[in-house]
Amino acid sequence: MKRCDTGDLAAGKTDARKIEDYAASHPRFFVSRILGVAAFAGLAAMMIFFIALRGEEQTLVPDVRNMDLINALLELQVKDLYPRIQLRYSQTADDRGLVLEQDPLPGTIVKAGRRIRLVVSQGLIMNTMENYRGRNIDDARMEIRALFASLPQPLITFKEPFMYEYSSEPAGSILRQRPPPGTPISSPTALELVISRGVRDSQITVPALRGLSTGEALRALRSGKFDFSFSLRPQRDAEKAETVVEQEPEAGAVIPAGQTVFLVAAAPARPSGGSVFGLFTYLLPENPYPLPVRLEALLKNGERRVLAELEYGGGKLTIPYRAPVGATLIFSLLNRELHREEALPAVETLPFD
Repeated sequence: MKRCDTGDLAAGKTDARKIEDYAASHPRFFVSRILGVAAFAGLAAMMIFFIALRGEEQTLVPDVRNMDLINALLELQVKDLYPRIQLRYSQTADDRGLVLEQDPLPGTIVKAGRRIRLVVSQGLIMNTMENYRGRNIDDARMEIRALFASLPQPLITFKEPFMYEYSSEPAGSILRQRPPPGTPISSPTALELVISRGVRDSQITVPALRGLSTGEALRALRSGKFDFSFSLRPQRDAEKAETVVEQEPEAGAVIPAGQTVFLVAAAPARPSGGSVFGLFTYLLPENPYPLPVRLEALLKNGERRVLAELEYGGGKLTIPYRAPVGATLIFSLLNRELHREEALPAVETLPFD
C-alpha cells in the first residue's frame, strides 16, 4: 500500500486554509462566481429546450387550386411541401389537369416536408352522348345514376316530365332522345326523352284464375297487362281458403288492355301458424305504363319477406297476403319505400266492391 507523504498532506491543508481565508475576506467574489455558473447552466438548458421545441422549419401552404398540375407542383416545391395526388372526373372538359381541391387549405401553417393532398381533374367521364334509344327508361336511369355517383352534380340529367306516345315498342322503351347519340358533351346536359306507352287499345285474353291460390294468381297478373281488384269474403264449406273463388270477366274473355279484372278470394276463419291473412290496399298515381311494385313483411326479428312482386299501371292496388302476427308491411315502388302499416286480419268485404 502506498503511503501518503506527510509533506503533501501538509501542503493540501495549507492550500485549503488559504482558500478559506480568501473566501472569508472576499465573500462577494465567490458568490458571484457561483451565480455565474448557475446562470450559464440555466441558459444552456433553455437553448436546448427551444431548439428541440422548434423542430422542423414551418411554412405557409400556398393556394394551388385551379392551377394546372405542373405549376401546382412547382409552387409546393418552393415551400418544401410534397403532393399526394388523387384523380377525379369533373363536370367540364376544361377542367382536365387542373387542381380541384387541396388539403390543408391555403394559408395553413405546416411543417416543411408535409404532404398536401391534391384532387386533380381527369376531365369528363364521357365525351359524347350515349345511345339510349330502345332501352327501358328505368334501366337507363339506374345506369346514369351509378355512372355519375362520384360527382357532386351528374353530367347527364333527365328533363321531366317525359313525353309519351303509343307505339309497337314495349311500354317504358325510349323511342327518341335529344341530344341525339354521338353529340359532343362539354358540360352538364339535360336529356329529353320520348317514351313508349305500349300498343294502344290492344286486346288481351283473361287467364283462368279461379281455383288458384292468391299467390299463384298474383304471379299470373305480375306482367302489368291487367288492372285487377281483389276482395275477400269468409271461406265457405266447399271452398279452399286463400284461393280465388270468383272472377269477372271469366277466363277466356277478350278485353281491351286496361280493363279491370275483378277477383274474390276466400279468407280463412282462423289462419294457422301464428299468422294473419289480410288485404293490402294502396292508391297509386296513374302512370303512363306499368311500374314495378313490391310488398314485403318486416318481422319482429328484423327479417324481411317478399309477399308480392308485380308491375302495375296505377290507381287502386289490392294485394291479398299472409304474414306473421306483429309484422310490418312495407310497400315500395321502383325500389323506393312509399308506405308502412301493421299486418292485420282481413275484414269481410263484398264481392267486386
